[in-house]
Amino acid sequence: MGKRLLIVSTLDSSQPFGAFTRPFYLGKYLTKDFDFFQIGLDCSSVNYAPSVSIGSRSLKSYIQTIEKCIDDFCPDIVYAQETLPGLAAFISLKLRKYSNSSLVLDFHTFSAYEYWMRLFSVANPFKEFVQCIKTYIAQGILIFSGSPIIAAGDSIPKLISQWYGKTPQQIYCIGNGVTEDLLNTESFSDKDPYQAFRPAKVVVLIAPKTFQFPSNDMSVAMTIEVAKYLEGHRQKVHFVVIGRDSSDISEPIPSNICFLGFLPKREDFITHLKYADITLLPFSKQAVAGGARNKALDYFASRKLVVSTPEGLRGLEEFRHLEHLLITGYSTEEVANTVLEAASNIDKYQSLVDKAYTLITEKYSWNARAENIAEILLKVSPA
Repeated sequence: MGKRLLIVSTLDSSQPFGAFTRPFYLGKYLTKDFDFFQIGLDCSSVNYAPSVSIGSRSLKSYIQTIEKCIDDFCPDIVYAQETLPGLAAFISLKLRKYSNSSLVLDFHTFSAYEYWMRLFSVANPFKEFVQCIKTYIAQGILIFSGSPIIAAGDSIPKLISQWYGKTPQQIYCIGNGVTEDLLNTESFSDKDPYQAFRPAKVVVLIAPKTFQFPSNDMSVAMTIEVAKYLEGHRQKVHFVVIGRDSSDISEPIPSNICFLGFLPKREDFITHLKYADITLLPFSKQAVAGGARNKALDYFASRKLVVSTPEGLRGLEEFRHLEHLLITGYSTEEVANTVLEAASNIDKYQSLVDKAYTLITEKYSWNARAENIAEILLKVSPA
């Protein structure tokens, strides 16, 4: 077996989306190249390698768990994803004075920037500001540590330079990927779950409830406003929100939108995506939607026409307006009119869907992403 790799992350099997996907799927494919161990919040779904669940976001708990793993597993490489695991791994290696391991950091997003951008659009700006400062200091410690950084988005190196006046010498941009089951949906159900809404075109938004960030809440609010704007066109367009229950919504719900809640079975989720006509990324500038990248890639992989605001595509600049998708402005009217026009002329945009799918299959599988990262990890690790 090759070198020993320890991945430390906030992987949470109770929320198998968003921040879960990167450490889970990279870990799955990195087992081909490394003797592997995974640490996360809840690793109950990690069935491909040894793992331990911390069960707490406490820095102390992370440090204690990593220290024990250093003693027992003796990793050659510690690959720490996001700020809390990165800081814990950095401290643990210093406390243990363990010089036989390389620390490689992974920034899913540039968190301080996200908190800052949301500062005046959340219920408690002071709390958001405190979190922004804490994250800025923590990420600064990691950036100035000199450890190699793998960034999930092309914008992250630029933001680091702007916010810290420093460009790390070793920083690599490797984005997220897509799963094989989304690329090959033919084996899933042939029964259209949206039959009751036909002949309307079905517009799907994926927006699971998360407890750390309000970005998905903002996308749901925008989708409701768009549905209200188009309520008179219910025979043409019907909106479906996956990941939310109607009980989560406090305002009046228009007649042309429904909420399916969280779909725990993977096959149900893929079937509902398979039969969608249009998929939506309606994120405002304030949403700073890091997780939108996962949704966008899932949409493209499922061969769906994507309608997005510019923020929904942040970090995926390779996908372009009128070449792979439709990018609209930020207002309710602009998003609504684009959706309505697309629903009325869906065949017109098939070439966009095909080009996006081709790009996904060529570059964005998790297996390909893991191979890229394995090369970096081996390059920066001790001989």
